[in-house]
Amino acid sequence: MRVLFEGTAGPYGLPVPGCPCAPCARVAVPRKPALVLVDGRPVLPGETVVTAGGRRLLYAAPDAASGDGPCDGPCDAGPFDVVLIDVLDRPERLGGLRRRGLVTGRTHVVAVGIDHRAPSEAELGRRLALWGVRAVPDGTVLDTDEDTPARPCLPRRSLLLGGSRSGKSAEAELRLLAEPEVVYVATGPSGDGDPEWRERVRAHRERRPAHWSTVESTDVAGLLGSAPAPLLIDGLGTWVAAVLDECGAWEGGPGALARAEERCDELVAAWRRARRPVVAVSDEVGLGVVPATAGGRLFRDVLGRLNQRLAAETEDVALVVAGRLLPLPL
Repeated sequence: MRVLFEGTAGPYGLPVPGCPCAPCARVAVPRKPALVLVDGRPVLPGETVVTAGGRRLLYAAPDAASGDGPCDGPCDAGPFDVVLIDVLDRPERLGGLRRRGLVTGRTHVVAVGIDHRAPSEAELGRRLALWGVRAVPDGTVLDTDEDTPARPCLPRRSLLLGGSRSGKSAEAELRLLAEPEVVYVATGPSGDGDPEWRERVRAHRERRPAHWSTVESTDVAGLLGSAPAPLLIDGLGTWVAAVLDECGAWEGGPGALARAEERCDELVAAWRRARRPVVAVSDEVGLGVVPATAGGRLFRDVLGRLNQRLAAETEDVALVVAGRLLPLPL
């Protein structure tokens, strides 16, 4: 199978003609609108190709649901050799294809439809590396006999810190969107009796891929030891608030704070022993003024200490500010 990428961009190319956006202004190497030829014949989105030698290619349709539904052609004949996908649209479709066994470590997964949805070439490369996807220059000829590039392994532990509405939850989800299985751990209340909070919970649920499983629990330590798939914990701030409530620490009862600290100790120990990749979201509480209430200061102190302890046991720690990622080196 000879796969020629005449163009790899969206329908208007990159940069988009006349577009004043910053991503278009940053483009160093232009891309032509997507045009892919297999053995000299153009392939259209939604089409599958099977060569006489049995090689199989899928050009994933941009409006496909999530990789869980039917695709055109023989999707039940095992993994594809090549998958072309607009992964900037809905990366979870790739996770669905992996879950069905249609994309494996031997599948060449190549990005098409590249456009100004990626803020920069560097950010495009970072996202594609997370998802196990290649971006190739226009004019590339893909040799399907070559070994596929090894997909980088997820860090065992990732901790994303940030303020309110910083984009930390979206960044955490982005990192796991192309995984075949994810357990989303919601540590906050469901919103019963609070319409505004219930609406926030609903928006978060709708944003998550349909094939992710969701667990609403404060037993994060237990889940870290038993989860069958990568974990996304969102978030540690609501977990601390719930633990302080469960232990009666807000009222300052005898031994209440000690019980809450024991729960933090259990979480840190389980985090250290985590068997599956885990991405946790937490609030950065050290950038504002000193809270005016005793409860606010208690929350800040407990969560601040927990953040420090988890960061010391974490391979990948980053601060998210205004949607931008700032890695925090040791």
